[in-house]
Amino acid sequence: MASDLRRARMGGLLDLARPLNCVLSGAGVLVGVFVAVGPDGYVVAIPKALLAAGAAASFTAGGNALNDLYDRATDAVNHPERPIPSGRVSVSRAGAFAVAAFVAAGALGAFLNPWCLAILLSNALLMFAYESGLKAKGFFGNLAIAYLVGSLFLFAGFAVYVGPEDPRPLLRVGVLAALAFVATVGREVTKDIEDMRGDVDRRTLPRRIGARNAGWVAAAAFAAGVAMSVIPWSLGLLGLWYAVVVVVADGMFIYAALHSSAQPARAQRVAKYAMIVALAAFLAGGVR
Repeated sequence: MASDLRRARMGGLLDLARPLNCVLSGAGVLVGVFVAVGPDGYVVAIPKALLAAGAAASFTAGGNALNDLYDRATDAVNHPERPIPSGRVSVSRAGAFAVAAFVAAGALGAFLNPWCLAILLSNALLMFAYESGLKAKGFFGNLAIAYLVGSLFLFAGFAVYVGPEDPRPLLRVGVLAALAFVATVGREVTKDIEDMRGDVDRRTLPRRIGARNAGWVAAAAFAAGVAMSVIPWSLGLLGLWYAVVVVVADGMFIYAALHSSAQPARAQRVAKYAMIVALAAFLAGGVR
């Protein structure tokens, strides 16, 4: 009986962390490191890359637990199977898990360098601000999520940063982070257009300025991503295959921009896949 209870608690904590999201965050950092240093420097960078990936995965676990803590009342109605409303994880245990995950991420970041620790600390503060208030404010919450997505690649770049004598690795991931930011802004606004009728408790951008005007904001964000995509090629930061593959991503972003207000569900789905293609473009361009 006691062993069954322990297994149930461990399973609840695992569900609280959402391991797939943690793996995706860690994989994103590994990709960011590869983009930063390229294939020639990747073998040397593997130890730092693994530490950074572990920090990102642990931070994601803490963020997911924090999300479940703040959403436990609505989850009791909408997602009663989640660990806290189902009773598999108590509120105090979930809080302790979140703190432990953030502390573990911070320890790994501190082991890397002060820049990584600073990113993790600022992101943790932003996560608390998002869950406690920004989430309900609509567009400010969109910006917070977009920054958190983009900072994943900045974190990867700073994990292998060696100093101002060679700024190119940081420039590569900087462009990738900026692209991820604007694309996520566009996608988050488009999702809010899709959910406009149900978001009665959130002051989302579509509810404040209307779906059509919000669609223009989303389209502008996607268009900014397309415009910025030429930077790595024009500055010689990435190779020819980047330019070849990113054209496909740009076409998908343009499609999302044109349909963000009229067909938001399809537009945000296309934008999601476009982000994956853009990531593949950076990987392809890194093989020089």
